[in-house]
Amino acid sequence: MNSKLKDYLNLFGVAGVVIALDQWTKWLVRTNIEFGSQWLPDGLSWLSPYARFVNWHNSGAAFGMFQNGNLVFTVLAIVVIGAIIYYYPQVEGADWSLKLAMGLQLGGAAGNLIDRLLVGKVTDFISIGVFPVFNVADSSITIGVCVLLLGIWIKEQQEKKKKADQPGLDDERSTHQDKAAINSEQS
Repeated sequence: MNSKLKDYLNLFGVAGVVIALDQWTKWLVRTNIEFGSQWLPDGLSWLSPYARFVNWHNSGAAFGMFQNGNLVFTVLAIVVIGAIIYYYPQVEGADWSLKLAMGLQLGGAAGNLIDRLLVGKVTDFISIGVFPVFNVADSSITIGVCVLLLGIWIKEQQEKKKKADQPGLDDERSTHQDKAAINSEQS
């Protein structure tokens, strides 16, 4: 199989799972919880101050920031989706964290874009404490950023270890200079 096609299958596979889960959960919320209301399974009402499902709309960015920017965020989502699809095949095959992060971010951006185009606003439903209400797509974007940062940190640690394990040219030059200095002192 063509490696570019395989790469895109991985990208769209991760994004597809995120989109499917995001749209399914939003559909469940829109059809089962009245707008502005909250829900918890029976017996878990004690959790209400800490965590609950609500039906809320968002015309801004993730976590309710920058309200009434629906058009701007629609265009921004299209640009982000296009950039991810364009740059994805240029990522090194071994850079699994960047590939996974891009898949999660693509899925999250597309999930919220679908809402903006079909519903006119994004459905948010996960409410935890006083944190802004969010959804699966928002979570996917956030997790994608965390995976990206973790991948960068791991890569930096591996490079530091590799440099520590292999003496560089500067170390070799220093060793040769030290030997030359010792030889000149002995003569």
